[in-house]
Amino acid sequence: MMRRISPVKSTLIALAALLAAAIAPPAIAAPRPAPVAVDPLDDAVVYHIFQRSFRDSNGDGHGDLNGITASLPYLQSLGVTAILLTPLYPSRVYHNYFATSFEGIDPAYGTIDDFRRLVAELHKRGMKIFLDMEFQYLAEGHPWWTAALADRASPYADYMLWDDRAKGVAEEGPFGLREIINFNKDTHGVTTVAMKAPVVRAYFDRYLHDWVDPNRDGKVDDGVDGFRLDHMMDDLDSKGLLTDLFTEFWKPAFDKLRRVNPQLVFVAEQAEWADYGEGYLKRADTSAVFAFRIHEAIRKFDKAALVAAIDRTAAITPPGKHQFVFAENHDVSRIASDPEITPEKLRTAAALAFFLKGTPILYYGQELGTRGAIDKGYDSDESGIPVREAFKWAAVDAAPGQAIWYRRPGERFWDQRYARDYDRVSVEEQTGQPGSLLTRYRALAALRRAHPALRTGTQRVLDSAPGLLVVERSGSGERFVIVSNLTSAVKRYDGPGAGSPDMIGGGTASLHPWQTILLRLPYTGD
Repeated sequence: MMRRISPVKSTLIALAALLAAAIAPPAIAAPRPAPVAVDPLDDAVVYHIFQRSFRDSNGDGHGDLNGITASLPYLQSLGVTAILLTPLYPSRVYHNYFATSFEGIDPAYGTIDDFRRLVAELHKRGMKIFLDMEFQYLAEGHPWWTAALADRASPYADYMLWDDRAKGVAEEGPFGLREIINFNKDTHGVTTVAMKAPVVRAYFDRYLHDWVDPNRDGKVDDGVDGFRLDHMMDDLDSKGLLTDLFTEFWKPAFDKLRRVNPQLVFVAEQAEWADYGEGYLKRADTSAVFAFRIHEAIRKFDKAALVAAIDRTAAITPPGKHQFVFAENHDVSRIASDPEITPEKLRTAAALAFFLKGTPILYYGQELGTRGAIDKGYDSDESGIPVREAFKWAAVDAAPGQAIWYRRPGERFWDQRYARDYDRVSVEEQTGQPGSLLTRYRALAALRRAHPALRTGTQRVLDSAPGLLVVERSGSGERFVIVSNLTSAVKRYDGPGAGSPDMIGGGTASLHPWQTILLRLPYTGD
């Protein structure tokens, strides 16, 4: 029989229960799994744009930011996930590598609002943007130099290195240069920034932060996703004037910026192209370097050089770090102008860039077979114009959008230019053509996008017959071999997967000269 509880006692019991609940420790929630960090370069395909030559949106002959924005659907059709722009800051040279001011944007490219629109449109499409920076040097006319020359006691004199500060003689720039003769037919000085000066380090910390988080609101969706660091060195120009830059300038700067955006990408251009980049990846803590040795071997179509470069690159690249694999860039002649180049060689160079382990980076127009070679007859920056000619959207120069800023009859770079009307090296002429190089690039990009093993899988060079490069990629439940015939003769492949169909299309186990095929193998685990 249940005993009856008085109303007073009932109330006291209820109050005691409430008090116990109030002072009891809160229940411990089950820990949530930590979010899996996504490496921003794992799935990346980067497109390197020399923007002055890419696409003109306003009819002034100069490629610009709005032209790039209008071209994003085209870039996505190539499988591009990120763009790399050459420097945007004002400069007296057409390539903008020596700044007359680090602030702002060259007016020929547009405005900061144009840039913000480009960033917003890229991010809306799930794409990224990287900016090229070279602030180790500055050009005559830069406000720091101007102020220092006007007053040797100016605080801005501390921002530069000097041979003789009292006499106003600045330290030389890169490659022993004190002056630059440029495309605009004027000559101006160039000097070196005092990168280890505290005021300079503070300036560039702020400067780069502003590109990453323009509003300083903690949101980085309106900022850039990374930087390419041109001519990066630990001992700048090997002169002993600015040493230990990896640990005293670059890494501290990267650490601060990564606190703003942990997903930022820092890509170093090794000043010495024979350098595999180990010090950059380990001591400076860059995200990536350029696979120059693989590039050289691709251009030579040399099996032994490729095997050696692939093996050494793998040995020095730590987990989580990357190598940018490329066939050409803005500093070298176009592969389509190499001696004895053939259409099949161009297709194999593309396949190796897309399928070898690393991050593929395409130089604008490479997918069309754009031609051009460095002109060593010039002592000025005009020598590089042939490899930076206008991207051909249309079959004729007179079409809208062509960025032909270098039109100057009487000059060799114009009179002997490579691009010509109806030369079949344009988007208009190659789109929809089954045998075009553009169509092949789109097919290779689609294969890479569809198969994780070709993006992030392991890589192993297999023993093979002379002249045949055979590379296995494996991971995520799939396995492939890339087979490249690096000779001028037909070669028979009898290794793993020889009976499988070529996934690129059209290939067989008897490879034509310079041909590459892609074969699927049974997956055996990593």
